[in-house]
This record gives sequence, structure tokens and C-alpha cells, in this order.
Amino acid sequence: MFEQLGLIGCGLMGGSFALALKKAGLVQRVVGYSKSPSTTDRARQLGVIDVEAPSALLAVAGADIVMVAVPVSATEATLKSIRHLVTPQMLIMDVGSTKSDVVQAARRALRDQVGSFVPAHPITGREVSGVEHADAELYSGRQIILTPTERTLTAQLQRAEDVWTALGCRVTSMSPESHDEAFAAVSHLPHLLAFSLVGSITSQLQADTFLSLAGPGFRDFTRIAASDPKMWRDILLANRDELLAQSKLFQQALHKLEATIRSEDAQALEDMLTLASETRAHWRMGAQRKKSP
Repeated sequence: MFEQLGLIGCGLMGGSFALALKKAGLVQRVVGYSKSPSTTDRARQLGVIDVEAPSALLAVAGADIVMVAVPVSATEATLKSIRHLVTPQMLIMDVGSTKSDVVQAARRALRDQVGSFVPAHPITGREVSGVEHADAELYSGRQIILTPTERTLTAQLQRAEDVWTALGCRVTSMSPESHDEAFAAVSHLPHLLAFSLVGSITSQLQADTFLSLAGPGFRDFTRIAASDPKMWRDILLANRDELLAQSKLFQQALHKLEATIRSEDAQALEDMLTLASETRAHWRMGAQRKKSP
């Protein structure tokens, strides 16, 4: 049980975390702050937070757990603004989709208190944003990636694992670098492709006609293109090296498919499609791929 959650960023992710803690009976009080006073006020009206704070620093005053749910580009400034009240007994987490940059920002901002920070990435979310969409069940059954560093306090890492587990999550730990490499492939590149596909269609004169004929396949493939542009701008730039490496590999695979189509090699094309189809059919979200003996 935590006495007080200091919530910085009362949007979808932060608000859902607060509601989840409340529903599980893990926190007595939530003090929240958002850059927009109207957001903080709305969060209080909806019961996401109990008390509005006029600043990030005052949101963490008296808190024993802090959630930083801001855009990754704002992480350093946010952590720097609360540094003077951070103690070794305080658990601080984030929900950013990139981790190497967040860890570096935390080291610069928190300095000697960086051991209290446990970087976290919940594998969940929605295309919509805002506290109005906060949901106590958003994290239930989801995978949570923790990326502790050599300076992360063992006690705080354990507390982070315990709180996410109590919310019904599956917790995995890995290095920030390994995290960013993996999510460039399975999250950041897919978003880049979805944005690119929609952009390539809308740039054509027949765009309205094409879109009026699109069905479930287009809907499913491009669903994530409706995500928050500002948030994804930050993510794609923050993980640009790993993302561009994955984009290059994708282009090579696409060119290979194109070459096979041009050569009209039906069997080779079917073999390539079969491999992809079977891989997708046997994939389970959150499951690790078994290595061959």
C-alpha cells in the first residue's frame, strides 16, 4: 500500500495508472499535475486524482510513489523540476516508449538520486489520448518492460515489479539498449509504415475514392496511424538510429518481394508469403520466441 501517488501527466497513461492503483486498493491518495490546468481539473472531476497540484514539484511532495507520464522529450525537464524532493525511499517510474534516452535524461536530471528511478514501458495504449479515456483496466493482462540500470536501487526495482504485478501485469526486465532495438522493430517501425501508407494514399488525386473503398484490411493495418502525432514525433526521433536500421531491413525485404513479383516466380512468391503467414499465425503477443536447439 502506498500513501500517496504523485502523478505528473494526467492523460490516458497516467490517469489509467492512477485509476488502476485505486481500484486495486494500492494507494490512499493521488495528487496530480498536468501542464494544462484544465486537464488537472478534469482529472479531479473524473476521480482520477484527489488533489490538484500547481506544479510537478508539489505533486511529489509527500509522495512515496511517483509516475511521470509525459512525452519522452519532456522527461529530463520534468525530473529536474522534482529532483530536490526525491529520496531513496521514493519509487519513480515513467511510461515512455523509448528507454535509452529516458535513462540518460534521468541520470542528468536526478544525479545522485537516480537510483530511485525505475524506467518502465507498459505495452499498451490507445489511439485516443486524454484523461477522458483513462481506464483502470488499461494495464490489466499487459506486459510491462522494466529497464533498470546499474544504479537502480534493488529495493525500488522490487517495488516496481510488485506494483505492476499487483495490477495484473506480466513484468519483464531488459537493458535500455535491448529494449530500444526490439521496439524499433515491433512498434516504432510499424507506426512509421502505417503513417507512410496513409500519407502515400492521401497524396494521390484519387485518394478520396481509394479511401471510400478501403475495408477491414486497410482499417487494421492503418489503425495506429491515428495515434497522437506529437507523441510519435518524439518517439521516432528519440529512437532514430535503431528505427532507421530496422527501416533499412524492411526495405530490403520489400525489394526482395518486388523482385520476385517482377520475375513472375509464383512458387518463390508463395514460399515467401507462406513463411510470413505461418510466423504471424503462430505468434502470441507477449510470448518469447523459442530458440532452436
